[in-house]
Amino acid sequence: MDTVDQQNVLRQAAQKRIKASHALDGDADRLARYYREWAESYELDVDRERYCGPSIVAELAGAVQAAYIGGERAATAILDAGCGTGLVGIQLEHLGFRLIDGFDLSEAMAEMARQTGVYRNVEDDVDVNRPLSRYSSASYDMTVCCGVFTLGHADPDGLRELARVTRPNGFVIASTCKSYTGAMSFEDEVMCLQEASVLTPVQCLNDGRFLGEEDAHYWVLRVLE
Repeated sequence: MDTVDQQNVLRQAAQKRIKASHALDGDADRLARYYREWAESYELDVDRERYCGPSIVAELAGAVQAAYIGGERAATAILDAGCGTGLVGIQLEHLGFRLIDGFDLSEAMAEMARQTGVYRNVEDDVDVNRPLSRYSSASYDMTVCCGVFTLGHADPDGLRELARVTRPNGFVIASTCKSYTGAMSFEDEVMCLQEASVLTPVQCLNDGRFLGEEDAHYWVLRVLE
């Protein structure tokens, strides 16, 4: 088997693992087991599929900090919700953010995020589909969430808890895979939270690059007082 054939085999295997993760129905136990087994090869798999999401979410966080929050970027407190192996945190650190916390459902993925050295603290066994009881209300200037609102992972109503842990006039920045957005009525949830005076959309970048052939929408949401 030549090099090109080997690369194609590896890419097909990566695509299979990514697709399989979308069929886990948000079940915390199944997700935790799957990502425990996937953790070691995760970054190689998504890199083979040209994973743009983390850099786009981090760049949006940088733009929001400069345009709306101001002050020292290094003093801006950020929660990376569903941080995985720390790909978003690494990008945030490159942009000058220093007060970065993270959490993930998977202990194995969270441990890899800790090893990056860019986080103050990373919690494991934290499920976006449940109340974030380890986090106080209004604790962060921004909460970022990349790849969590994906088929088989988090329900749209997890957005309410992300808003709760973010301070008033702070921001939630989230990606939603295009296949997820319509199927899971994410935009309806945003509108419901707007009507309830929880948050309001400031910007949505539609049909942006995300992972391989999968595009995503990128949401910038301001938390209301």
